[in-house]
Amino acid sequence: MSVMGTRVVRVEDPRLLSTGGVYTEDLRDPRLTGALHLGFVRSPLAHARVVSVDAAEALAAPGVVAVLTAADLGLPAAPPMMPNFNPAMTLPALAGDVVRYAGEPVVAVLCEDAYQVEDAVGLVDVEYEPLPFVVDMRAAARDEVLLFPEAGTNTVCTFGAEELDEGLFEGCEVVVTREIENQRVAVASMEGRAGAAVPDDDGRLTLWLSTQAAAMSQGAVAGWLGLGPEQVRVITPDVGGGFGAKIGADPEHVVLAAAARHVGRPVRWTETRSENLVAMCQGRAQVNTVTIGGTRDGKVLAYRLDVLQDAGAYPRFGAFLPALTTMMAAAVYTFPKIETRARSVVTNTTTIGAYRGAGRPEATHAIERGLDLFAAEIGMDPAEVRRRNLIPRFTEPHATSTGGFYDTGDYPEALDRALWASGYDDLRAEQARRRERGDEVQMGIGLCVYVEITGAPLGPEASEVAEIQVHADGTATVLTGTSPHGQGHATAWAMLAHEETGIPIEKITVEHGDTDRIPDGTGTFGSRSLQQGGVAVQQASIELVELARQRAAQLLEADPSDIVLDKDRAALQVKGSPTSAVTFAQLAEKEPLGVKTKFVAPGPTFPFGAHVAVVDVDTRTGKARLRRLIAVDDAGTVLNPLLCEGQRHGGFAQGAAQALMEEVRWDADGNPETSTFASYPFLSATEVPSFELVEMATPTTYNSLGAKGIGEAGTIGSTPAVHNAVVDAVAHLGVRHIDMPTTPQRVWTAIQEAAR
Repeated sequence: MSVMGTRVVRVEDPRLLSTGGVYTEDLRDPRLTGALHLGFVRSPLAHARVVSVDAAEALAAPGVVAVLTAADLGLPAAPPMMPNFNPAMTLPALAGDVVRYAGEPVVAVLCEDAYQVEDAVGLVDVEYEPLPFVVDMRAAARDEVLLFPEAGTNTVCTFGAEELDEGLFEGCEVVVTREIENQRVAVASMEGRAGAAVPDDDGRLTLWLSTQAAAMSQGAVAGWLGLGPEQVRVITPDVGGGFGAKIGADPEHVVLAAAARHVGRPVRWTETRSENLVAMCQGRAQVNTVTIGGTRDGKVLAYRLDVLQDAGAYPRFGAFLPALTTMMAAAVYTFPKIETRARSVVTNTTTIGAYRGAGRPEATHAIERGLDLFAAEIGMDPAEVRRRNLIPRFTEPHATSTGGFYDTGDYPEALDRALWASGYDDLRAEQARRRERGDEVQMGIGLCVYVEITGAPLGPEASEVAEIQVHADGTATVLTGTSPHGQGHATAWAMLAHEETGIPIEKITVEHGDTDRIPDGTGTFGSRSLQQGGVAVQQASIELVELARQRAAQLLEADPSDIVLDKDRAALQVKGSPTSAVTFAQLAEKEPLGVKTKFVAPGPTFPFGAHVAVVDVDTRTGKARLRRLIAVDDAGTVLNPLLCEGQRHGGFAQGAAQALMEEVRWDADGNPETSTFASYPFLSATEVPSFELVEMATPTTYNSLGAKGIGEAGTIGSTPAVHNAVVDAVAHLGVRHIDMPTTPQRVWTAIQEAAR
């Protein structure tokens, strides 16, 4: 019986729920016996010159083995990751002469025991000479305070139009414009960053890292240390969440590796939660100026998106995000004229990296918030404005004016399904009654129709590797280049192998994240796993069956074309003769039976959907409560609905949390104000409703499964829907816009200002 599309229970869960996962800090590998523990002295200032480092007191403390500075390790600064970035903006592993954000690592301290680290770090005396700092991206764009004086500017790179078209909105009856902030958020994964390093006797280095991409981390660490990739082995234990921020290696990982080689001993590092909240790459951090022009009957004629991106102190992937934001500016609409311009700048803040959606949520939020502003201006229902501008259903690739190449889509159907499932007309009627009565608790309804890009290549091609090996005992091993951190790959990849071979799911083991075992894997990010990694597993399984057919034909003295697969027995038999058969296990007993393959995708896919959010807002306090979230998320063919729904649920919670409460902040002196979970709130399971999932599947033609990505979709659709709902709840009081997060204070203030 086929398992495709069925709710196969996760095979990972019994271990995780009983003995628990083995995360990097949990490792008890013999090679780590006697490992030192590493801690970082981090800058307390946003911008300063490092005058001196006095380690004498720390070195005299019990258990302290070494105190290492940038000069001790001699590591070069890493060049900018993209060729169009300002070449002067290099990234040090440890700050040498200058620190550029509060929390930047300056000194590494190595101790015999973990409990000694915190005290030893506090004993290192670093003298700083404060420098002028800038934490606001708008101020940074004025170049009055420079982070890299040799660069002559804070601008990392630009995208899109150099000069804006002054005539873009000619002929428009209505033009609305608004600066909309997509605030900075913390990744806040359950497991922070961690690593362990062992220098081997042969000069190789073994690293255990909490990473989403072992091979990519291997290349980054090896390159920074001046080693060949073959001299560094990266192993990925269980990973407690990544959301994009663990795609590659961070400076701390490189220092960990260099420190182990420097002292010739194993070294371990696990960051604290406060370190995680101030030093791990963060997300979003854009200011988008949205301008929409059109007619009073709801047709949009022109759209301009002007993006200012905060890259943080050092330009990493975050500086590249506007390229994705501007590419997806066309969204799901038929706007005749679209113009985009973007600029990334450095600030004295934590570096921005990839975070669930990475550039695409920002594009969706900008246009979906802008369309609500346009609808309010012309007095039309937001759903109707969207309907009048949607791209019609298409089954052949659709090219946009901003560089997108959508594979398949039916955006009107997604909107209709979401509106129907929500009872949209009834909701509007209830809202009207509440407004007429003047209720203290008002209801808001927010919409979002979105499209996103998944499975985009980071290099010349979008590809993934997979290998399947059958053993003489009838079990099989799948080796995958993807790296799970909650998605359920062990279940999904076993389903795919079982579907093609008949080998029982419980007899299939999935291995990942070891560059010695899988040297050319790509990793997990950008919602690529099933559509590339999963398809590679399917392809390897099909090729395995063909190899087995050829060998069975020789053993059974039959023509290969007469050999058929009996999935119930995981055996190859002569057609019409069940007794003339040989199992995969018997074939593997005679000689090794395995296949390795590589799947290359013809291009990225473009999942889409529509969300409706319903909130209650207490107009006395400004408190918003998410009451309902109805979501259509079309990711093409669904392999396992249970896994798919889990991905959607997590995305909804993260997206709603950004709309309602999450925000990384600094004070007037450049000090982080959100360095603990007491000051950085997020939604828990008790604060979200039971999400209402509406099914829709528009398969892609880009892979044999018909699958698109699902990991980021929930985040992309939910944030603007919830944000629009909060503003909608108080729109009748004269409120036109509230920046995220829509905290009680901000909502209450907006109501008071509108009343005045």
